Amino acid sequence: MQAAKRRLKVLFLCTGNACRSQMAEGWARHLHGDTIEPYSAGVEVHGLDPRAVQVMAEAGVDISGQRSKHLDEVRDIPFDYVVTVCDDARERCPYFPGRAKVLHVTFEDPPRLAQAARNEEEALNCYRRVRDEIKAFVETLPDELSKLKH
Repeated sequence: MQAAKRRLKVLFLCTGNACRSQMAEGWARHLHGDTIEPYSAGVEVHGLDPRAVQVMAEAGVDISGQRSKHLDEVRDIPFDYVVTVCDDARERCPYFPGRAKVLHVTFEDPPRLAQAARNEEEALNCYRRVRDEIKAFVETLPDELSKLKH
């Protein structure tokens, strides 16, 4: 009998751990929960964005049980990879001891995009677009991470 393969510990990091990193954590759990143990955190804590919860639920992913966390809460977890999902987090990303490799990908900030919306539906469409971009990235995540091994 073969031993179960260890899941990769992946941290998704953004500024406030309210939206983008929360979506990425939800998608990773939903799409790759058998191979990835996802976490999310922020360099600040802004609370879980209700619109992010709503648009993820529309896509069949429940992130309502997740909560906004500061990076300090997960600092002692031995991550294999840290994925910064915004430029601010990349610039403020601290050094991670151990073997964690850092990958950066930028996604626009849905709350900032939604500020120009004329109504709630337009605001939600901003979130939906970024949600779908994050999903497309997370779908390819195992391949992206394997490139970092070399």
